[in-house]
Amino acid sequence: MAHQSPMIAIPKKTTEDVDWTSPIRNLIAKSFGESPDNYAQECQALQRCRQDAVKGAGSDMTGRDLLYKYFGQLEILEMRFPEIRVNFPWHDAFTTKLTTQTAIAYEKASVLFQIAATHSAIAASQNRSDPEGLKLAFYYFRTCAGMLTYINENFLHAPSTDLSREVIKFLVGVIMAQATEVFLEKCIDEKKAPALVAKIASQSAFMYTSLSEEVKDFMGKGIFDRNWVTLIQIKSKHFGSISQYYRGQVDNKAGVHGDALVRFTLAESLAKEANRAAASFSALFAHVSPTLPADAGPSISERTKVQLQLSTDRKTEAQRDNDLIYNAVLPSADALPAIEKAVVATPISIQEVYRAPDVQNVIGTDIFVKLIPLSVHESASVYSEEKAKLVRKEVENAESADVEARSALEAMGVQGGLARFKAMAEGSLGGEEEIPLDVRRWREDINVMEDREGIETLLQQMARLKGAVKAELDGIIRDLEVESRECETMRVKYDHLWTQEPSASHTKSIREDLKSHTGALDAAAASDQQVSTLWESVKSDIRLLLSPDVEDVFRASAQRDAPSESLLDLDIGTEAHDEKEQARIRQYTTEIDERLGRLKKVAYERGEVLKELKDKIQADDVSHLLLLNRRNPGAEQSLFAAELEKFRTYQQRLGATVHNQQAVLQEIQGLWKSLRDLAGRGPGAKKWDERERRKKDTVRRFSNARDGYMEVRDGLTKGLQFYQQLTDLSATLTLSVKSFITDRRSERDRLVGQADLQQRLAVPPTPAEKPPLPPPPRSPPSLDSSFASMNLQGSKNPASPPPPPPQASYSVFPPPPPQSTRAYSNLPPPPPPQPARPAYTNPVSPNPPPDPYASLGAFGSQFSAPRAPPPVPQQQTYSASPQRQSSFSLPPPPPSRPQYAANPQTYGQQVPPQPSSWGQYPPQTQPTRQGSQYQTVPPPPPPSQGHNTQQYYQGYGR
Repeated sequence: MAHQSPMIAIPKKTTEDVDWTSPIRNLIAKSFGESPDNYAQECQALQRCRQDAVKGAGSDMTGRDLLYKYFGQLEILEMRFPEIRVNFPWHDAFTTKLTTQTAIAYEKASVLFQIAATHSAIAASQNRSDPEGLKLAFYYFRTCAGMLTYINENFLHAPSTDLSREVIKFLVGVIMAQATEVFLEKCIDEKKAPALVAKIASQSAFMYTSLSEEVKDFMGKGIFDRNWVTLIQIKSKHFGSISQYYRGQVDNKAGVHGDALVRFTLAESLAKEANRAAASFSALFAHVSPTLPADAGPSISERTKVQLQLSTDRKTEAQRDNDLIYNAVLPSADALPAIEKAVVATPISIQEVYRAPDVQNVIGTDIFVKLIPLSVHESASVYSEEKAKLVRKEVENAESADVEARSALEAMGVQGGLARFKAMAEGSLGGEEEIPLDVRRWREDINVMEDREGIETLLQQMARLKGAVKAELDGIIRDLEVESRECETMRVKYDHLWTQEPSASHTKSIREDLKSHTGALDAAAASDQQVSTLWESVKSDIRLLLSPDVEDVFRASAQRDAPSESLLDLDIGTEAHDEKEQARIRQYTTEIDERLGRLKKVAYERGEVLKELKDKIQADDVSHLLLLNRRNPGAEQSLFAAELEKFRTYQQRLGATVHNQQAVLQEIQGLWKSLRDLAGRGPGAKKWDERERRKKDTVRRFSNARDGYMEVRDGLTKGLQFYQQLTDLSATLTLSVKSFITDRRSERDRLVGQADLQQRLAVPPTPAEKPPLPPPPRSPPSLDSSFASMNLQGSKNPASPPPPPPQASYSVFPPPPPQSTRAYSNLPPPPPPQPARPAYTNPVSPNPPPDPYASLGAFGSQFSAPRAPPPVPQQQTYSASPQRQSSFSLPPPPPSRPQYAANPQTYGQQVPPQPSSWGQYPPQTQPTRQGSQYQTVPPPPPPSQGHNTQQYYQGYGR
């Protein structure tokens, strides 16, 4: 390495600290709408990345990697924040002048200059006597030239001298000349052909000569080191000598001895000039230049001295041979043909450098990978849609293939018929003990329902509720009859002094509700009977279905009429099928089974490939590529097409599975046709069909039983709901009747006291006379007479439509009856006219519950057809008629008594006016209620509308 030619390294720029954090935080908050605090670590990482690359790194491989990483992050950062502005201070590499700009392009150009300088230093420091070192030197000189070329092509307006086009062009020339020189050294060491060495040396001499001319333009500007100028001039002479030397050898070998002697002479002359300049350079070279090796002077002097010695020796030898042997004419030096040049070194572009996998690993992931610009999101969405189209297409193809295979097998009947032919091949029916899947499912469902609540339990519950409702309704009827009997007994006892109205006028609405409830109960009994009948018809089959004997049922259906006969038996005297035919059937079924297995494998493989494709597409992310190509919108379609090519192999594999499936289906179709032709029309097939028919009949039997069971269960559920509602309505009616009876008894007690007082005042006691015997008591009214007394108006006054509803449910007290204006001289004053009491309005008039079986069409009940409900008027309070019409005739007035004439007002004062209705008692005699508990239930239909039991029951059924 002591004698290798010295190489020039480009000096590096210097910089100051830069604040990346504040501008990036502002942009994140302003343009991305996110919290900058979420990216504090990323900002610190970027700050540290720049610090390590441009201030702490040296001119070695570590410094190169740090610069690679920082420049890669700058590229992505510029795509993400194109509008960012940061103060970037850089000192000129040659003049050390400070230049500060805010454009990120200036930072990128400066970093690229640093990378180029680092590459030149790495190349210059290699030991070129080692083949690996020589190769690295040649590579890094070329990459250095590529970086500088990229600066000249992409950054047009250089703010500093070191980045100007002229300086960069000169530096590229220096680096490429040195790369050519390295390649020349390799050819000389490897003793390549003299003609090739002459061409490469001629190229080196030409490049250094051009540089020595160009450097004159920078003289006096203090840009380049003067040692560079001297070294370039020395090398231009030195490589000119080498090119003439090796071309002379070529001419000498070719027999052109005169030209060869002239070239050796030129080589000696150029070598002397180079050696003379190198000796001067070595004497004046200062060992402080950072861009040249410390032994640059002695090295170049030694190399020129060696070349001078070789040229002199070769020229002397050629001169002697020409004088003694060839006597060739020596042409002038200008007349010699020019030596051809061979370009052996070209710059390596920055794209090629950064495309290398090791460089990508050095750069690493994007620091702000979580922060994606909106435009990149949009482009990524377009790419995602392209991927989704691809997946949808392949999924549709796979589903179509599955449907095609399934449809083909179903059309041929392979799945169900293969078991039949297997049984024929084995000589047995097969599958006798198997319970069909539907029957097993029905059995499990009914078992679960019976374990939770059985039919018998539901029947008992319904009977219990029905009995309770009937008992409660009978109690209500009995209580009303007792109350009516008590009232009429008092009327007989006190005759005209008894002013309490008959119960029938007040219990009309109650009896209507009672009648509707009783009718609904009777109608429901018919539905109950139908449910019970249906249950009795299916109970035995359901119990058989739930028992273990159901397997025996299906086994018996399969073995019936042929317990020991084979499907292949033709008749008693003939063998069904011989062993050969059975073997052929068995062979066909085995082959079809094998094809079906292959079909399953093909479907499984298709599913796995489709899953892999989906996973691959899901993990595919091209956001970084879109970010890098953000400034080239036209490249999106080509980029998408190139990226989608990654999934081509999966598409081809899926297409192959479809093709294989079609081939297997064709084989199955052929085998199945042959199998059916062989064994599908004989007596054995007929017996199989007969067995299947019996099995289907058995399944149909249990299906009907299951349907009946579900219908019974549904009917019982509705019946229980109906009786529960009827129980609630009956309880409400019971409370209303009890309240009514209590109020009537309180009223009777008060009227009894008043009537007793009137009798005492009307008949003064006479000790001599015995009180007259009371008339014989009338017989208690029967139930028919009580119902007959309910019609107070008779047929003379038909009921009128109800008046419009009042504002309140109960009216206030009616005005007191007017006082009589004349005194009766002979007759006792009659009781004051009492306004007729209105019919008792039941505060609660709920509708009877709906028919629980109205929706069950299987019973054929006359109550199953829905009918229109009767109109339901609003709750009303019927006002009393102005003139009370008694249901009995008053006896003639008693004979006149003098005491009534003396005080005609006594009767009227002692008998206070009666309330107009039961519901209008004063608060002290009426039970206090916090709001009517009956107002939420609609009132019964008006009395003018007749309701029979069936029609009213139908209304509940709705």
